[in-house]
Amino acid sequence: MSRILAFDYGTKRIGIAVTDPLQIIATGLDTLHPKDVMEFLKKYLLTELVELFVVGEPKQMDGSPSQSAQHVKGFITLLKKQFPTIPVEVIDERFTSKMAAATVAQSGFKKSDRRDKGRLDTISATIILQSYLEKKGL
Repeated sequence: MSRILAFDYGTKRIGIAVTDPLQIIATGLDTLHPKDVMEFLKKYLLTELVELFVVGEPKQMDGSPSQSAQHVKGFITLLKKQFPTIPVEVIDERFTSKMAAATVAQSGFKKSDRRDKGRLDTISATIILQSYLEKKGL
């Protein structure tokens, strides 16, 4: 089987998570600067089979798009252009940053590691992917 990649898009960092080949477990993969993501994906796809991209969709509490939604739409457009054979799905990412921060706080990391925003982005991507898997019924 093939993997699913998920993205927590930010203008400064993009957290990336991946499933195992059986699409059961979501694991944090990396956090990259937005300008480095397409090159990373090109290399990654040379060695791994990916059937789907999942992108966190930022929303306000009332369900309307957040201010960063336009950036996410641009990222999705770029994904579709660079990798036209891989479908893209979006999933509501409300609360993932808070859940990631709570996960890090409870993790036992030392204080300096808990401040690592890249770690938060990777954990957020993992939460997005796990939410997608649960929604899908796995």
